[in-house]
Amino acid sequence: MVFTADADGRCEVFTWDAGTRRARRVTDRPGGTLHGAIDADAHVWWFAEDARGVGHWRFQPFTGGTDLPGLTGVPDGTARGLAVTGGATAAVGIGLDDSTTVRVGPRGGPGREVTRVDGTVSLTGLTPAGDLLVLSRAADSPRAVTLLTTTGAEVAVLPGDGPHGRLWALGFTPAGVHTTLLLVREHEDRYLLATWTAATGALTHAWCALDTQFTARWYPDGRSALIRQDRHGRSLLHRADFARRTLEPVPAPPGTLLDAAPHPGGDLHTLWTDSSHPPRMTSTAGTPLPPLGTVEGRVPGTLRDLRTPGPDGPVHTLLSLPESGRAPYPAVFLVHGGPADHDRDAYDGTVHSLVASGFAVVRVNYRGSTGYGPRWQRAHRDGVGHTQVADLAAVHADLTARLLIRPDATGLWGSSWGGYLVLLALGTRPGLWRAGVAVKPVADYAAAHAVATPALRALDERLFGGTPEQVPDAYAHSSPIRYADRVRDPLLVVAATHDAKCPAAQVRSYLAALDAAGARHESLWLDTGHDGYDGADHVNVLRRAVLFLDQRLRGTTRTTPPRRPAPSGAGSAHHTVKH
Repeated sequence: MVFTADADGRCEVFTWDAGTRRARRVTDRPGGTLHGAIDADAHVWWFAEDARGVGHWRFQPFTGGTDLPGLTGVPDGTARGLAVTGGATAAVGIGLDDSTTVRVGPRGGPGREVTRVDGTVSLTGLTPAGDLLVLSRAADSPRAVTLLTTTGAEVAVLPGDGPHGRLWALGFTPAGVHTTLLLVREHEDRYLLATWTAATGALTHAWCALDTQFTARWYPDGRSALIRQDRHGRSLLHRADFARRTLEPVPAPPGTLLDAAPHPGGDLHTLWTDSSHPPRMTSTAGTPLPPLGTVEGRVPGTLRDLRTPGPDGPVHTLLSLPESGRAPYPAVFLVHGGPADHDRDAYDGTVHSLVASGFAVVRVNYRGSTGYGPRWQRAHRDGVGHTQVADLAAVHADLTARLLIRPDATGLWGSSWGGYLVLLALGTRPGLWRAGVAVKPVADYAAAHAVATPALRALDERLFGGTPEQVPDAYAHSSPIRYADRVRDPLLVVAATHDAKCPAAQVRSYLAALDAAGARHESLWLDTGHDGYDGADHVNVLRRAVLFLDQRLRGTTRTTPPRRPAPSGAGSAHHTVKH
């Protein structure tokens, strides 16, 4: 297998040989490496990208050797998919400004362009025979899933708009099995497993319906699928048997499964974590798997699940409380990004640091979060951003009323879209919070839209119902810069000079607006892109943010920064596994 983990403070790609029980480091790049894969012939692949996310695929043999380009003649761009057959045919999707090119060729040989498509498209799969590709657009697009031959001829177009319901492609059956594409269809307030074959077209399997989001992958026999469901901050596993039309639970420990992969002989590999345990790999058959970095001693704190009444249903909060001191506690609302994401019962080094420092940590799965069903994710009754801030404020009031947190010592901390919500909350509800930390945020929605990646522009247009030119009032209403002159509480803004998702210029404009209003603020600039993989930068931000919040919420003048809670990358988003 291949996996990514910490190496000298950076995320890098490793191989693992179960026979010798030895790991080998594959990549060593100044900015780290996040995207890795292994093909059927045991060649290791990774995406060599710069700070802007632009790069190309490379590979080498499992046991080591010369690094080679995945396909030659392919222009550098953003990663939009990789698939390799057992016959050494490789396919890649590469984002080029406002288009996507899909190239196919022999591994290490010339890449022939199969198609070039306007907008953001992902290469989702390639049949084991190497004769059929699947491309994915936005799940609510009239061309959500497209199947085409490797000569570029369209075979089928599957819609995800209107009455059809959103549609996602997952992958083709393994070699030696009749070609079937696995899909997920959203219908009303459920998610259903679906399949496509050339003979039947798309079929939705009503017997396999779940109330929250899930992903799935084929078992090696190609007759059933392993489903990994995200439900209310935790993971569930199911086995869907197509012949018997049954859905059965698969035993899994409480917590979060970051990955799960079935193997021949009934073996199941998982990457498991919960709030008290950094990620660990497990095998139901006892296959030796690589040990991951951990933490010294027991992770401090206790986790509670709380639900706050709301207009679209209860708002679920994961509340981590320190073991020392007494309630009510000073608290930090750690706001997740996305917005199509959610907080989980999973180890988080930031939560660890804050709880160890005596803070309660409040993680709110506000409306718009995944893991609570389609209606919850679509709920934006107060407008983009304002709906989510309303949920944060409601939870703040609820926890204050329960005497769990101190209203005079409560702050906000978020990254990316979570950082955006921090800025919007401080500007629209001044005085409710005592301090905020916004890391790589959207600060001016219209300005960010103008220069952001095509994928993010498309997301903005789905959220707002159009472009800034088409619905200018909606963008202005939801932009933190509009409320910069109302910010009354201390703010730390962390931004990246090469950020293509939340561009630097719109952050600078927001900081200038704070200056003009006389707002108290500090800034920290990183010489990275949006998704920096250098552990030193993460530690620098962690230390600066914890000290900032400590001083503003408790008046502490501590000079010793918090120690890094998870050596060897434990608990970071860097733990991904490919089999």
